[in-house]
Amino acid sequence: MFDGLPTSEPDPAERRARLRLARSARIGPVTFHEALVHFGSARAACARLDTVPDAAISQEEEALAKAGGRFVVIGDPAYPTALAALPDAPPVLSAIGDPDLLAQPAVAVVGAREASAAACRLAGDFASALGQAGFVVTSGLARGIDAAAHRAALPSGTVAVLAGGIDQTYPPQNAALQAEIASRGLLLSESPWGTPPLARAFPRRNRIVSGLSAGVVVIEAAARSGSLITAHRAAEQGREVFVVPGSPLDPRYAGSNSLIRDGAILTRDINDILSVIGRPRSTAQPVVKSAQKAVGAVASKVLLALGSAPTAVDELVRRCQVSAAAVAEVLLALELEGRLERHRGNRVSLM
Repeated sequence: MFDGLPTSEPDPAERRARLRLARSARIGPVTFHEALVHFGSARAACARLDTVPDAAISQEEEALAKAGGRFVVIGDPAYPTALAALPDAPPVLSAIGDPDLLAQPAVAVVGAREASAAACRLAGDFASALGQAGFVVTSGLARGIDAAAHRAALPSGTVAVLAGGIDQTYPPQNAALQAEIASRGLLLSESPWGTPPLARAFPRRNRIVSGLSAGVVVIEAAARSGSLITAHRAAEQGREVFVVPGSPLDPRYAGSNSLIRDGAILTRDINDILSVIGRPRSTAQPVVKSAQKAVGAVASKVLLALGSAPTAVDELVRRCQVSAAAVAEVLLALELEGRLERHRGNRVSLM
């Protein structure tokens, strides 16, 4: 988790204070975390800063509850650990649907809003295959690729991150899909109830889509596609970026091909993804058997964080949010099994 942020579950008073602090004017995610570090708690911060009144939180909470939703506050057991590790992790998320999906490994599928029919079919194929492999599929509920991925992943699990408030239907064409995800999957929003989906909110939404995920699959992204923002944020967050290539003569793939040129993983089918991030429901078993039971959960986290590209051990510790000693024990077990390769600069990768 973000350095300095308390990792224990907040008591009711502290949790309420975090909601007030997060919903206050001029308190963005980074400022929120800095305030907790500076003051020591949200309660202390609220005592010193001009924060939103408690009545406003009660009003939003009541509206969310009537819609069948709840707040997920950073520090809550349901808050996704991968997202919590980011320095700009959203302090609070509104959630409608199945919060258990946040505890499962995820891969994002994103791409063009005005996507071709072939690209939408491909997005559906990837989403279905990822679901069968044990991954929840995340995306941003936009037209085109996002919508195709969500639809295909409904049977196995999908999370849609909204730019506006969780009560806002956007885009209108996806109203029925949004309702179905609320019923069968999970809707998430960082924005307060009633907030319209303004342009500046979409890049913030994209960082959550990638932050929830072990990797991001990009399909049919043009030169100025919003999907490129998601891909770049994913790379900054230490996530894998997978890109389906296209003809260099097709402008719809100009952004996709540029990502591959810059080092993203050329992706032809699901095997190109699984060869890097593995299958979450099967690959952890050999390590758990050979390592001590006490580190079984850590082994699963380490396997999800590792890939074929060398990763610094310090980065693994940060991503997994466990002690360096626990990570070292899992790495040793993997090395003894011949599944881990060590590199210069205290970096490791799966063989």
